[in-house]
Amino acid sequence: MLIEFNVSNYRSFAEEQAFSTVAAQLTEEKRNSFLSGIIKIPNILQSCVIYGANASGKSNFVKALDFMRDMVLDSAKESSEGDEIETVSFLLKSEQRGQPSTFEVVFIREEVRYQYGFSATKERVTHEWLFAYPEGRTQRWFEREYNPETNEENWYLNSVQLKGKLQNIRERTRKNVLFLSKAVDDNYDKLKPVYLWFKETLKVLTSNDIFPGYSIDACKDEEKKKKIIQLLKAADIGIKDITLIRKPFSEHELPKGMPQEMKEDIAKKFKGKEVLERIDFIHETESGENLPISLDDESDGTQKLFALAIPFIEIFENGSTVVIDELNNSLHPHIVRFLVEQFHNPDVNKNNAQLIFTTHDTTLLDSDVLRRDQVWFMEKDNAQSTQLYPLLNFSPRKNEALGKGYLNGRYGALPFVGELGWE
Repeated sequence: MLIEFNVSNYRSFAEEQAFSTVAAQLTEEKRNSFLSGIIKIPNILQSCVIYGANASGKSNFVKALDFMRDMVLDSAKESSEGDEIETVSFLLKSEQRGQPSTFEVVFIREEVRYQYGFSATKERVTHEWLFAYPEGRTQRWFEREYNPETNEENWYLNSVQLKGKLQNIRERTRKNVLFLSKAVDDNYDKLKPVYLWFKETLKVLTSNDIFPGYSIDACKDEEKKKKIIQLLKAADIGIKDITLIRKPFSEHELPKGMPQEMKEDIAKKFKGKEVLERIDFIHETESGENLPISLDDESDGTQKLFALAIPFIEIFENGSTVVIDELNNSLHPHIVRFLVEQFHNPDVNKNNAQLIFTTHDTTLLDSDVLRRDQVWFMEKDNAQSTQLYPLLNFSPRKNEALGKGYLNGRYGALPFVGELGWE
């Protein structure tokens, strides 16, 4: 579970911005949260939402978490000596251009709280650290920091907690690679829980990640298809069944511009096999007939909900933390509300999954759906730097009309709309 995320000097984030899922001590609120197992942090929120105007930085927040995840998972495997790190510093202040971007997460994995972060420029990792808190006690496991004056890295490795071949791994960690990634890539098991949190628990879904392929593939399995249909029915989509229509593979249907060698490889692989022609959603008519409608002919909202089905089912099964940009795109507000409420439903969310999402859908600003501490806002200051802040900064009353207050500008984070005058 995610407890906190901090980011600075990355895209529209100039100064450090902190995001937290720790539940506030609201005496009347016990819902929408679960026990963390950590005495100092008793309750963690099951969902949080971020509001803000277009270009306020909401997508950059999601990109920051996605970048951090990719660095942890891929820097040791996919980078070579001299490769640039794909970070982007805040560009509107000359003193910050080219300076390190910083990312840090605090999370719980296997009942242990961890604090892991790093700073990086395009050329190198300048700082990396990992603290663990088993039974509440602070332990610094490792830290590296680059000294630009000496062009050397200063290292600390906890010889009590981290035993084995770490010195050897340290010597082979390139300047553009995270030590955490290199250690796990070299099968150093002690650091695997931290790495696996990024790999198995943290899921980041941008618009490019939401496509129906996963759910289509899952429909080949009857049990998974059954769960997808249950989700679509519960959302009142009006779908009775899903069928996969197949046809014999024909190399003549391959694109004309495809290289001949590639055509031959594909033809050899699929010769004599069937391929998917289309996927049909079965609707029941007023007369009781079954009417098949191709997925391509369904509404954008139905297509998106179908695309989200398997990711959401797996998120609940695995107790993942999922971060989604613009959850409301193509979805009716009632469907968005339905999806959010599943994270608050103990019969569905049995493994403490978390949802963090951005949206413009103000119908969710309802005390029946969200607690006051689940709502965050983003806006840019005069320097065009993103500021992230919680609704609680405004001390909202219990049962305050949050949607109305937001649209009236009480909490900021609204676009400043001027008049258009053609010349």
